Amino acid sequence: MRRTKAESIGEILQHFYEENPQLRKKLLETRVLRAWNEVLGNLVTQSTRNLYVKNRILYASVDSSVLRNELMLNREDIVRRMNEYAGAEVIRDVVIR
Repeated sequence: MRRTKAESIGEILQHFYEENPQLRKKLLETRVLRAWNEVLGNLVTQSTRNLYVKNRILYASVDSSVLRNELMLNREDIVRRMNEYAGAEVIRDVVIR
């Protein structure tokens, strides 16, 4: 028996995410959190204590004041790079504490 309308797992997941926008939103936020290490590197990740997304704003607590200042100066670039990594516009601002 041969199936004529077989879908790939990727297509099935894509339909599932389109039907559940809240789940898609959380998945994209998780991608952004994972991107923190990929985009900014291990040094920044080791200095980061608390990282979360709320209302399309990425909040990060950093131990070093010098690093905090450097990240604040590059906020727009960080937002752009994080959204590129996620593949969608997930965050609109970064708050470094």
